[in-house]
Amino acid sequence: MQFDRRETVPLGLAVLAPIAAIAIALLLCTPLISWTGMPAFTAYGIMFTGALGSPFAWSETLSRATPLMFTGLGVAVAFRARFWNIGAEGQFYLGAIAATLLGTGLLNLPAIILLPLIFMAGFLFGGTLLLLPAILKTRIQVDEVVTTLLLNFIVLLVVSYLVEGPLKDPAALGWPQALPVPPEATLPKLGGRAHWGLMIAIASAILIWILNARAVLGYQMKAIGANIQAALFAGIPINWVLLLTALLSGGLAGMGGVSEVSGLKGYLSLDLSPGFGYTGIVVAMLAQLHPIGVLISAIFIAAIYVGADAMSRAANLPSYLADVIVSTSLLCMLVSILLTRYRVRWRS
Repeated sequence: MQFDRRETVPLGLAVLAPIAAIAIALLLCTPLISWTGMPAFTAYGIMFTGALGSPFAWSETLSRATPLMFTGLGVAVAFRARFWNIGAEGQFYLGAIAATLLGTGLLNLPAIILLPLIFMAGFLFGGTLLLLPAILKTRIQVDEVVTTLLLNFIVLLVVSYLVEGPLKDPAALGWPQALPVPPEATLPKLGGRAHWGLMIAIASAILIWILNARAVLGYQMKAIGANIQAALFAGIPINWVLLLTALLSGGLAGMGGVSEVSGLKGYLSLDLSPGFGYTGIVVAMLAQLHPIGVLISAIFIAAIYVGADAMSRAANLPSYLADVIVSTSLLCMLVSILLTRYRVRWRS
């Protein structure tokens, strides 16, 4: 068996491959669902209805997808330049810290001024956190996978200290959480639990798409990701581009933390994220690192989780089936990416 790289990928193949991967993933998970005693198609029907079958279901899915869009975009930006950011979880929480610090008394401003400032602060907090691994990588070649991953645990310890110490809400007896953000620091609702963080995530994805397609920085990031030696030979400032990539990637994940605090939860706590940063990696990979694809991928994964919760309530099935479906979808997507970029030749 031999893999030959395609010079060009047909548009039809590029569109159909992700759809086929998801369909195959659902088919592979069918025996596991049937093993629980419920027909798979019935279970999938309950999942679909629970995630997309009503305005309330849509609001739940979109609210769950919003933080995944931000972390998925952050991961996609970094991975495109072959900078392996595994720390979106920590960057997400640091953005939430920024929203809490600025929104609970540090700044007393009207919403029209305070909300943009909070998002800017979340961007800077998250981006600055990722700058440290970027500097270590560009200066002394420290593996960013290790540093970004370990920073997640450090940030969580900082969050634990803040919600049980300086930022603790005295009214939350026995429950470690920070002071709630005031109405001036709260994002307006779109309907149900969906909020304006969704629109900011969509706008961010469009801006990243334009950056990738039209801006010099986007070209430089793509060149570094494709072949760093060739990019260096072409005169691209590798270290400077990687630092800007880190700032942008971490900043997007940090904005996700701001969105979750100001748009949905209302306060900082240790359970603010059920793993949005790590799931953002899956979102980015399913989208093949395309910013618009990240929006679709985030909605798909959010729909699976929301639908699985509905299925668990309606049919008493384990909700961990959502993790199995998401994991299988990722594996199938990786195979589809391989078959899309390479032509398989069988040699006797």
